[in-house]
Amino acid sequence: MGNGALEGAVIAVAGAGGPAGRAALLRLAEAGAVVVGSDNDPERLAAAVDAARYAHGGATVTGESVDLLDLESTRDWAARTEKEFGRVDGLVHLVGGWRGSETFTKTSLDDWDFLELLLVRTVQHTTLAFHEALQRSDRGRYVLISAAGATKPTAGNAAYAAGKAAAEAWTLAMADYFRKAGGEQGPTSAAAILVVKALVHDAMRADRPNAKFAGFTDVKDLAESIVGVWDEPAAEVNGKRLWLTEKP
Repeated sequence: MGNGALEGAVIAVAGAGGPAGRAALLRLAEAGAVVVGSDNDPERLAAAVDAARYAHGGATVTGESVDLLDLESTRDWAARTEKEFGRVDGLVHLVGGWRGSETFTKTSLDDWDFLELLLVRTVQHTTLAFHEALQRSDRGRYVLISAAGATKPTAGNAAYAAGKAAAEAWTLAMADYFRKAGGEQGPTSAAAILVVKALVHDAMRADRPNAKFAGFTDVKDLAESIVGVWDEPAAEVNGKRLWLTEKP
């Protein structure tokens, strides 16, 4: 078990049941954190939580289904977490989704309606629910996973890129809240953005053994970078885009 910046920290993970969430639970538990996961798929979440517990027998890893599209449900999750564990030191946002089109002309606004909920609304709700608890922490961090496409959108990814860009802007506004709350001494908590081209995991490689996945970030490397956000002072990561792939 770890004895570094995350030892004893209480970290909530939204979207914990997917491949990136599973990797994050494992790495955060290894680093000594108490990990509280949520996902809209109870079976997938339970499997991820069990895997982290099994890999790190002394770790506290819990999971519950939370409707992150409902602000009050998200606020209740934040309040329950702080009440049960006495603090909240982080929220890692791993809720994702993708839809695209062959061309810009063929873009469907139904895709935007779908992605706006997953990529933007869940960020709005988790930031509004957790920001006060994170500010009360002496090591509070909000970590958003974004995509390089938000910086350089392609014609067929208009809805996805716009959703990621909106999520980044919202997160940067939270970073400004932390900056102002810190006053002259600087922020004690931070909101940071980890930027990837796309993610890859073992099952994808098994399904496509000849694929190169050039520029993709392995979910295990993403999990390592998530943990690394706590290794840096709040002022060094607050409001920063931390690139895990080449800038476009």
